[in-house]
Amino acid sequence: MADAQPLDGPRAAPKAPGQSVAAAGGPQGTAFPGTRLVGTFFGSDGPGGTTWHCTGSVLDTAARNIVLTAAHCGLNMNADYIFVPKFVMGAGPDQQPYGIFHIQRLFTDPRYVPDKGSSTTRTAASDLDTAFARVSANQRGQSLQDAVGGGLTFTQPSGYTNKNVTVVGYPSYRHNSAGSALKCTVPTSQLPGFRQMSMTCGGYYGGVSGSPWITDYSDDARTGHVIGNLGGYNGGGNDADVDYISYAPAFGADAANLLADAVANQDPPTDLPPYKGLQDALPGGAARWRGAALLTSADYTGDRRGDLLTVWSDGGITLYPGDGKGGFGSEKRLLKANSTWTHARTLSGGDFNGDGRADLLVRWSDGEATLYPAIGTAGLGQEVQMAKSGSAWKNAVQITSGQFDGGKGASDLLVRWSDGRLTLHTGVRAGTFGPTQQLLKANDTWTKAALLTGGTFGGSSAAGLLVRWADGSLDSYAGTSATGPGTRSRVLGPNGTWPHAQVMTSGDFTPDHRSNDLIVRWSDGETTLYADTGTNALGTENTLVHPGT
Repeated sequence: MADAQPLDGPRAAPKAPGQSVAAAGGPQGTAFPGTRLVGTFFGSDGPGGTTWHCTGSVLDTAARNIVLTAAHCGLNMNADYIFVPKFVMGAGPDQQPYGIFHIQRLFTDPRYVPDKGSSTTRTAASDLDTAFARVSANQRGQSLQDAVGGGLTFTQPSGYTNKNVTVVGYPSYRHNSAGSALKCTVPTSQLPGFRQMSMTCGGYYGGVSGSPWITDYSDDARTGHVIGNLGGYNGGGNDADVDYISYAPAFGADAANLLADAVANQDPPTDLPPYKGLQDALPGGAARWRGAALLTSADYTGDRRGDLLTVWSDGGITLYPGDGKGGFGSEKRLLKANSTWTHARTLSGGDFNGDGRADLLVRWSDGEATLYPAIGTAGLGQEVQMAKSGSAWKNAVQITSGQFDGGKGASDLLVRWSDGRLTLHTGVRAGTFGPTQQLLKANDTWTKAALLTGGTFGGSSAAGLLVRWADGSLDSYAGTSATGPGTRSRVLGPNGTWPHAQVMTSGDFTPDHRSNDLIVRWSDGETTLYADTGTNALGTENTLVHPGT
C-alpha cells in the first residue's frame, strides 16, 4: 500500500495562474489538528503509515457505529480498512486519540453506477455518491460514538444555495505531508443540473472525498448538522480536477433511506426505480420560470383540486392542472405571448360570482380592473370591466382572495394599497366590488409588505394571510376578517434568503384539501412548494423547478 493512490483519485493544483478566483487569492483551506467527529481511512498499512484514503465522519444514530463517506470511496474498500477519527500522523493504533475502527460493512445505493473504468461518474447517478459504513468497536471495546462522545446529525437541506458550511477533510500525503486535517467555511452554490452543492476553496486535493459539509461547525464539537458529503460529479470536482472547486450531493430521501438500511444492517432494496436526477414538476426549467411574472391558484378544471395559473413576462398565460398530490399535469396554454398582458400588475383567482366556478380578477398598470368569469382550459372567456382606466385601483398594490367573511360561497377580495391600507370586499360580482370594509388605515408598516397571499394556514378552515416583508421576514395572520388582519404569528425572522422570493401564491395542491400549500418563485427561477404550511412554520419543501435547470 506504500505507493497506493487515494481512493478518490488525484485532484491537481491549478496548472496556470488566474484559472479561478480561488487560485488568485480566493478562499483557502486552513490546516489544523482535526476534530473528533471527522477522520480518515487506512488499508493494510495502518494509521502509522502515510497512505490514508478519503475522509469519513461520525453520524449520530441508534446503531452508534455509522461512518459517512462517499460512495466512490466505499466501492474500493474492504474488510482490511479501518476508520481513524482525528487521525494523528505517525502514531500507531494504540496512540490514536480515539482508537481505530474496522469496517464491517459498506452501504451504497445500487443505482450509483460509475463510468466504465472509473470509480466516479459524470451522470445523474453522481447525485447518489454517498455511502455509510458500519464499524466494529475499537481496540478498547468502545463503540464509535461512545469513543468520540457524539455524532453529526444527518440533515436534508432545503435548497442548495447560500448554505454556510464548514468542510473538513484529509488531503492525501502528496499534498499534506504533515497529515493535517483541512477546514474551510464558505457559502454554497448549486452545481447546475444536479442535486449537488458546490463550494470554492483551495487545498482540497485527493483524499478529501467523503468530507462532511457541516452547517453549524465548531472545533472538536460533539454535535453538528451535516447536509452533504464531498463527492458527486466526477468524484466531487470539475473536469479539470482543480483543488479549489468541490461538489457534494445534497442529502435527499435516497440517502436517508440508505442510512436507515445501514442502521438496521439490512440490504438496500435492489428493485428501486432508475434514478433520473433532477426532475422538474413544472416544465421549462429555471431560465423560463424567471419570467413567471404573476401566479395565482384556483380550481380552474372543476375537479376540486387547486390549479396553478401563470402570467409570463411576455404576456402569455398558461395553466397547470394540479393532481392533488403536489404535482401538476400537462401545461395548458390559455393565451399566447402578447403585449396586453404585460401590463397586468396583480391578480387573484377565486369563485367571485358564487357559481362554483373559478374566476380571475386582474388589476392593470393604468388602474383598470377586470374580471374573467369561469376560466377553464379552453381560455379566458369574456372580460368584465370592474374599474375604469385611471381609477383609484391603480394604487391597489396586491390583491388576494379567500373566505374572509366566514362564508362558504363566493370568494372575498382583500386589497393592500400603496399607502398601507387594507380593505376587504365581500360582495364581489361581475361589474362591482361590493361593500368596502377598511381593515387598516394608512400606515408605514404595511407599505413594506412585499408579497401576500390568502389561505387556510395552520390546520384551521378559517381564512388567513401569509405576508413576506421587505426584510425577508414572513408572518402569518390567522382569522382574517372584517374586524382586522387577524392574529399575527412569526414564521421567519429577517433573513437574506426570502427577499429573493419574487412571486408567491397559495392553494389546495395536496391531499388534505386545504388552501395551505405555498408556491414561491425565486429570483433565479427556482420554484418551490411548501406543502401544508402552518401559522408558525413553513410546510414540507418540494422543488417544482430546480435552480440551474
